[in-house]
Amino acid sequence: MALDCGQVTVLGAGSWGTALACHLAGDERTVKLWARRTELIEEINTCRENKRYLPGIFLPASIQVTVDLEQALAGAEVVVFSVPSHTFRAVLRKALPFIPAGALIVNTAKGIEENSMQRLSEVFISEAGPARAKNYAVLSGPSHAEEVALKMPTAVVVASASQHTAVLAQDLFMRENLRVYTNPDIIGVELGGALKNVIALGTGIVDGLSGSDNAKAALMTRGLTEITRLGMAMHANPLTFAGLAGLGDLIVTCTSRHSRNRRAGIAIGRGKTLQQALDEVNMVVEGVRTTRAAHKLSATWGVEMPITEQMYQVLFHNLPPRAAVNNLMTRGKTREVEELALAKIKW
Repeated sequence: MALDCGQVTVLGAGSWGTALACHLAGDERTVKLWARRTELIEEINTCRENKRYLPGIFLPASIQVTVDLEQALAGAEVVVFSVPSHTFRAVLRKALPFIPAGALIVNTAKGIEENSMQRLSEVFISEAGPARAKNYAVLSGPSHAEEVALKMPTAVVVASASQHTAVLAQDLFMRENLRVYTNPDIIGVELGGALKNVIALGTGIVDGLSGSDNAKAALMTRGLTEITRLGMAMHANPLTFAGLAGLGDLIVTCTSRHSRNRRAGIAIGRGKTLQQALDEVNMVVEGVRTTRAAHKLSATWGVEMPITEQMYQVLFHNLPPRAAVNNLMTRGKTREVEELALAKIKW
């Protein structure tokens, strides 16, 4: 499949979907951007700016914006899903009848389906069938939409069960400002992208409580350890979590002013309820649903995830954030080197 001049359809006109549509737009390529809400489409068409989700970035004239899903997908060679993870299955079901056979599917959502505990590639296969898995790829890594839209240097990773598909996606997205690596470990890439949001909520809470750099560094480091433990139990490659989809995305989500999860955590650390924090951010905070899913996965796979456990108690059982910090700091003694060595041996 040659993707140099083909049509690309981006489903989801949030900040990331809008940024990717701008990134992929070119003189010889048609890019269609779909959104559910008519008023958002009308605003974008009127002023060529997504003021709600990506203010200050003007959309090229080559981007066609529509609320009609069938029209958006007609003739698409590439379909980029940029909808929140909890809406992925519903949007996929509606889109599948209109997605041309053989189209490259790239999913950019970072989450785990809460009820089924499925990774999003598993959701895709359950809806589209295993035969289409070879055309599916996931794009992940440290990539805030605001910076990609401004063409700031960024590196991401593409994972797929098919190396051919991964390379197609790599070639599609690669630009001077966006470096794209491939990785065959779709399990690890999806888990890293989803679970770092739980830790980012936690580091935000620490910021809201005290702003302690020591505590944030400890939380990020130990958070990566428990993400890796779960990933290995689920047959991911542990090296993936040292890469862009793991450590890279964890760093940016835990430290950036653009991070919705960090901002929500800061509000909770300052004494606001979960709902008040979500209202303040006023955008999807993926880490909340992911915390529930990760808590279930921890129990299902028999993996100890103390930070995730404490985040679950804070978010859904009203545990005071300071008590959660104390619970983590007073856990039983262990030895880091032996723990990591044992994890390596098990994998």
